[in-house]
Amino acid sequence: MIQSMTGYARYEHKADWGTAVWEIRSVNQRYLETYFRLPENFRSLENTLREQFRKKLQRGKVECKLHLHMEDSKQSALSINEDLAKSVIASAKWVSQHSAAGQLNPIDVLKWPGVVAAQEQDMDALQKELLSALDKATADFIDNRTSEGAAIDKMLQERLDGVSQQVAFVRERMPTVIEWQRERLLTRFEEAKVELDPQRVEQEMVMLAQKVDVAEELDRLDAHVAEARKILKKGGACGRRLDFMMQEFNREANTLASKSINSEITAAAVDLKVLIEQMREQIQNIE
Repeated sequence: MIQSMTGYARYEHKADWGTAVWEIRSVNQRYLETYFRLPENFRSLENTLREQFRKKLQRGKVECKLHLHMEDSKQSALSINEDLAKSVIASAKWVSQHSAAGQLNPIDVLKWPGVVAAQEQDMDALQKELLSALDKATADFIDNRTSEGAAIDKMLQERLDGVSQQVAFVRERMPTVIEWQRERLLTRFEEAKVELDPQRVEQEMVMLAQKVDVAEELDRLDAHVAEARKILKKGGACGRRLDFMMQEFNREANTLASKSINSEITAAAVDLKVLIEQMREQIQNIE
């Protein structure tokens, strides 16, 4: 399956410590560009995240956000070093007995280095949990891009059918167009009262037929349709290759228009260019 470069996913992970919300969105970009908005404590994850996206995506401008909400009841608890606190109190009492110092303030004891320590959240375990949640968000994100890609694939297949129909129409009409041009040329000669040399007329008609012959262009358009379908069926990161194919389609459509000597063929060439442009616009969204 092909993937669109446009996608979005949001995944919410709840735990006893709080809630983490991952948001991933992407838009068109010639290459892969990743941007991260992470809480300050998790900036160290950025290189790991960038490498994970590089393994799973080829193109697109990707923005990844992490919203973290810690539960107040689960915030780091305070731990008191009782032995050190007793030592600080005893020392403070001794100082107060031998000086004019005032009464001991308990807050001052707590401020003493080492008396109070905060129980730190296990950051390694938390990071591992967040990365696991990101894997689920990324899976949803890729599914979204794949769904978008399936819609684009359907539209491209319909436009390729349209190209094939126009090619078949022109191929069917060309003998009639050549005959119409022959009669038109003979009528002009008669109106001008020019004496006709049958051999010279045939030579002129052969030269005209060669000049307006579009069989080669039609064959190449058929080949391009087949190749485009093959690329779409193979899937993967095929946006650049399909974009190149659209240039080839355009080249043949322009040549067909330049060789046209009939309004029906001109209209078919215009319709071809419209179909090709519609495909080109959608292909800009393909990874």
